[in-house]
Amino acid sequence: MQALWMLAAAFFFATMAVCVKFASEYFNSAELVFYRGLLGMFFMWALARSRGISLATRFPGMHMWRSLVGVISLGAWFYAIAHLPLATAMTLNYMSSVWIAAFLVGGALLMGLLPAGGKVLPGTLQSQGPLVLTVIAGFIGVIMMLRPTIEQNQAFAGLVGLMSGLLAAFAYMQVMALARVGEPETRTVFYFAVGSAVAGALAMGITGVSEWHWKPALWLIPLGVLASLGQLCMTRAYTRAKTRSATLVVANLQYSGIIFGAIYSLLLFGESLPLIGWAGMALIMASGIAATVLRARAAPDSPAEEH
Repeated sequence: MQALWMLAAAFFFATMAVCVKFASEYFNSAELVFYRGLLGMFFMWALARSRGISLATRFPGMHMWRSLVGVISLGAWFYAIAHLPLATAMTLNYMSSVWIAAFLVGGALLMGLLPAGGKVLPGTLQSQGPLVLTVIAGFIGVIMMLRPTIEQNQAFAGLVGLMSGLLAAFAYMQVMALARVGEPETRTVFYFAVGSAVAGALAMGITGVSEWHWKPALWLIPLGVLASLGQLCMTRAYTRAKTRSATLVVANLQYSGIIFGAIYSLLLFGESLPLIGWAGMALIMASGIAATVLRARAAPDSPAEEH
């Protein structure tokens, strides 16, 4: 059952990206972040109330930092969705697991350097070999995916999409820190939604507000609802995974969101990627799954990633 919940979460997140793609023709990224946060805030408030979870927190600073990084990542992702093929934008955002693996490798190498006076301790690189290979494979996949976008003069959007995955990794590390101090995920997601609404509103003061039309504005409602449903299904998937192997299966099934995104990209938008782009996507998925498995060994109680 937990696998079905994760598949549902991946489907909801991919469908949310479709709504972003359609809505981006009429609203800028700041507006989309604002409405996503506003609707998500009310949804998570209702969920917390139904579960009897207090939204009062003793760690406002941690939530502010998590929201700041997460909102920038979300805005970058929405921009990439608007300017890149949907499949490409989805895949670049799911690079967060590979970025986290890169951070783990960098941290291990740094710890190996410090006691040795600037020389890597014997065995440091060997112990991190699988993670190193995962990171290298992931970035080879990125090069393969971004090559078609560069040829189509979409290099800037591609770099923004890559940045969304990098910042998502930073946000995830902050979510892990919040989980360690005992913050429930519902509260963490609620404050992220609040931060999205506030940051989106402030950014709208700079980017301006688009002319309001009711028909395209209808895309904003499923955008917020689907994001909240995706988060709810993802939470249920992880909470119902009672064993380590079940948790790994659930964590890896999140990459089905890339497959859903690719199907939407082909059927709804008529977007196509050359063979090297599809190969790069497959390589990123494989490296992301491998990074998730390796990370689970180092941090078995890690919370779920958000998209």
